[in-house]
Amino acid sequence: MDKKTEYTMHMDEKFGFHELIDIQPLIDDCQDQWYNQTLCRVNDCVVRIGIARGEFPWHKHDDEDEFFYVVSGTLYLDFEDETFELKPRQGCAVPKGVMHRTRAPDEQAVYLMVEGAGVVPLGD
Repeated sequence: MDKKTEYTMHMDEKFGFHELIDIQPLIDDCQDQWYNQTLCRVNDCVVRIGIARGEFPWHKHDDEDEFFYVVSGTLYLDFEDETFELKPRQGCAVPKGVMHRTRAPDEQAVYLMVEGAGVVPLGD
């Protein structure tokens, strides 16, 4: 991992109920290597967008499961013993307590995450 990688994390909810959620402007405006924005809250969970190129640090969430769904590009979801290559319209759930990382080494990946509202993206 490049030590100069910046992880831009926006935990505020960008959209409320009864608002159109259009992610294309977020994608078009993104200048960051690794960008994360909470889109909205659904009950006790949030939906976040990730726009990434490169590697995210290994981490885990002790008390929360996490779901990744790829919108565009290819996102690799690494576990200690296997890797999933996720293409557009594919997803994978990560159970709580499992070490994992995401990476998009070849091109920008855009993906959605569904996770508990208290999840810290860099892990516990």
